[in-house]
Parts: sequence; C-alpha cells; structure tokens
Amino acid sequence: MKMKLALSGLAAGIALAAFTSTAQAQERWTMTSTWPDSIDLIQIDRHWVELVNKLAGDELQIEFRAGGTLMPGTEVFDATETGSIEAAGDWPGYWAGRSSAFSPLAATPSLFNGFDYLNWIQQWGGFELYQEVYGQYDMIYLPYGITNNESGFMGRTPIESLADLDGKRLRLSGRDQGRVLERLGGSQVTLSGGEIYQAVERGVVDGAEFSTPGVDYNAGFAEVVEYWATPGWHQSASVFGVMINKDAWDALSEETQEKLKIAADATLAWSLAWSERQSTEGTVKFQEAGVEISTYGEEDMARIQEVTNEVIVEGACEDPMHAKVYHSMVSYLQHYANWRDVSVPYNMSRSFDNLPDLEAIEACL
Repeated sequence: MKMKLALSGLAAGIALAAFTSTAQAQERWTMTSTWPDSIDLIQIDRHWVELVNKLAGDELQIEFRAGGTLMPGTEVFDATETGSIEAAGDWPGYWAGRSSAFSPLAATPSLFNGFDYLNWIQQWGGFELYQEVYGQYDMIYLPYGITNNESGFMGRTPIESLADLDGKRLRLSGRDQGRVLERLGGSQVTLSGGEIYQAVERGVVDGAEFSTPGVDYNAGFAEVVEYWATPGWHQSASVFGVMINKDAWDALSEETQEKLKIAADATLAWSLAWSERQSTEGTVKFQEAGVEISTYGEEDMARIQEVTNEVIVEGACEDPMHAKVYHSMVSYLQHYANWRDVSVPYNMSRSFDNLPDLEAIEACL
C-alpha cells in the first residue's frame, strides 16, 4: 500500500512538474496597432491575432489593444523596437522618415496592384526585403494585409483631370506619393485618418484620400464629400503587417514562429478578398449617397506614370536600400511580363509599356 501511495505521489509530482513547465513556457504578448477601433483596417490586425491565438494558443497568447488605447499610433514603432510591447500592427509608410525604403514596402504610386504585392512577397523576394529593412531596427516583420487600389481623392470640389490638381491642398500619405502630387501641381497635406472628416467638412483641405472605398465609406466620408476622382493612382495597392520585437520573436520555438507565419499568409489572402468585397459595397453606397465619380483620361494616366517613374529613380539614388526595394519590384514586373503579357486579358497584373528605368536604379544600388 505504501509503495502504491509513493508511486501515485511520484506520478502526481511528475504530472504537476510537466504542467508547471508547460504553463511557464507559454508566452504572453501585448500587441497594439496604428489603427483605432473607428478605422476598419484594424480588422486585419484582429484577424491575424485571432488566428495566432487559435493555432499557437498553448505556446503563445496575444492580448490585442486597439490603436490609441496604450499609446498614440505614432509611438508604436519605438515601443516595439525597444521591447516596451512585443508587437504592433502597422502600415510601413508611416516610418519613411526613418528610411525611405519603408515607402515602397507600404505602397507604390502607379506601380504594384494588390496581386503584384502578393506575388512579390511570396515568390519574388519581397518577404526577405521586409526582414532586411525592419531588421535594422531589431524587428521581425510579417506582412499580413493587402488592400488593392485605393479610392482616390474625395472632396467638395471636382477633380476630373490633372489640370484640376493645380493649386489644390490635398490630404495624402506617403513619401513618394507626395512628391508625385507636387510635380503634378498639387500640395500634400499630412493628416491622420481621424482628422480627415473634419478637414474636408471645414474646407481645411480641398480633398483627401485615405483608403479603399469600403474603409472610406465606413469612416463617414459620404457625409462630407460630393466628388470622387478615380483611379487612386497615389496608392495602387497597400501592405499592412505586424512588427515584432526581435528578442520576443527569438524567445519563441521554431514551431511557434512557423505558426505565426502561417497565420500571416492566411490573413494576407483573406485581407485581399475582404477589401475587394468591401470596396465593391462601399462604391455602391457612395453612388447611392449621390457622390459623383470621375475618371482620369488616358493622357493624364500616362503623365502620372511618367512622373512616378522619375520620382522612383530619383528617390532610389538618395538611399541604397530604397533602390534595392524598387530594383526588386521593377525586376519582378519585367520577369512576370513573360507570362503576364501573353495571358491578357485574364492575367492578374497590369501590362506596362512604361516602367521606371531599371538600369538607372541599378546605378544607385
């Protein structure tokens, strides 16, 4: 009897030790975002977090807090870099002041669409470049969101051609985007997403862009705008993702790290379809609200591409990492053209007849 009790006690002790070890091994992260609850883009962050907590819940639990509840959105980069929090959802373009290479990692003017970003990230070396750029700041980066072509400028004054941009003060995010706008005669105004509604309503700006039609409609823009100029050449697609502190990442097992990557890949595909559905529904709602939609002509679009190419090459020569990212992007477009251009009209990307000068970008590497 004593032997049985001893063995039972030993077994219980082993089980308790195993349970304690497992409990101690579970990591708990705090994650926030650049997006407050009022901006629909936060749904991409939440989708990834929910998948991670399902896939890796025994090893990692992420407590997600909406943007602005822990700190201002502008502070999440520093907080993640220093380890004050383990992770934060972002749009890379917000950090272009640190390195201009962040700009094309977030969006391109008149170049990539959403499918190009998906191809490039997954198969043409884009993922590795996110690691290289964010790695300079002791972070791992998992791209997990893509939205396709953005709405374009909306406001109370019609913009039907490039001539109508002349002298206009327009809310616009993005380093390269602002440079293109200024060469086309407009003036870039920097405002957070939460400030756009009142800025348009009060006439502080002549027009504004923010995101896709679904996001823009849910932000209330149909209440204050009368005109909408398409297409949104300033951001032909956008990428979102999660910044992860390097020490926090290294503390995870390889298996758990892989689960986070799997969740990011799944969210990447989900986000593109989600945003396209939202864009469709948002467009219908803007039309029902009486917003007048105009489209730039072919000559204007050709001019936009010409100016975009100039800005891309000049920016590449200011920063070798910026050049490296764009060199990879343009190389992808040239390579993909071997299949893309023979599959028209069923291909997933634009067919270009005017790309940024690859040799000029190479000279700046």
